[in-house]
Amino acid sequence: MDNRAEVREFLMSRRARLTPDAAGLPAGPNRRVEGLRRSEVAALAGVSVEYYAKLERGAIAGASASVLDAVSRALQLDDTERAHLLDLARAADGIPTSGRPRRRTGKPGASRPSLQWALRAITDAVAFVRDTRQNLLAVNELGRAFYSPVIGDGGRLPNLARFQFLDPAAREFYPDWELFAEMCVAIMRAEAGRDPHDKAMQDLVGELSTRSETFRTLWATHNVRTHGSGTKRFRHPVVGELTLAYEELALTAEPGNVMMIYTAEPGSDSAERLRLLASWAAQQPAAAPGA
Repeated sequence: MDNRAEVREFLMSRRARLTPDAAGLPAGPNRRVEGLRRSEVAALAGVSVEYYAKLERGAIAGASASVLDAVSRALQLDDTERAHLLDLARAADGIPTSGRPRRRTGKPGASRPSLQWALRAITDAVAFVRDTRQNLLAVNELGRAFYSPVIGDGGRLPNLARFQFLDPAAREFYPDWELFAEMCVAIMRAEAGRDPHDKAMQDLVGELSTRSETFRTLWATHNVRTHGSGTKRFRHPVVGELTLAYEELALTAEPGNVMMIYTAEPGSDSAERLRLLASWAAQQPAAAPGA
């Protein structure tokens, strides 16, 4: 896999953000580069300048795990960034990443009946399944009500990244729109590194880069992250502002797909508003099975 441009831009962007002071090095006079020099990264990693320069040109194929670990420490990569660098190296070597089988690039398929049953059993929280390309694949009843501004009147489950960057309604639904945008792109960038053969992901990135200047700018930063857990704010047209905690659960039966669960702190205003949203949802026409 020829991903040299991706490797080069990732390493250069990480080097540019690391200052000599943060790396414990004297700044010295007449610095003409942002961040560290290549020679400084090489010294911190314990490799020759020539070898590090080769890596930063994108020739990462064949690099050992020990060298990649040393470069990660020198550049002070976090766990997600280190995993991304290893994914890029595996792709350059032609090795599938994370044991994940290469996915077909057709339309997202319907979820398994047992997964639908599991979603329906979650009644007091927003629960949904999405894939690595940010396609919303399945939702529980409360999730459909919660995402009604995203799903719209047509009822079709949407792509969350397209909603984020191409639908003006996203800025109302996401009060912290800029933060959500950064998270969305960083998660997609990490996924693209894990599976560089995913043409559907490549097409989505191309579409969003063409249609959204913000997406294009954020994609060029090469920031990566995992979702994991945390707290987000939403502004729902039916019940108002919600502050919800989220947990991301990997679906091992469908590698790459995840279940997201949003809950409110018990006794909080958001918990009461979620209950109101559930009552509103119960009064809406039922969605078609499997939708």
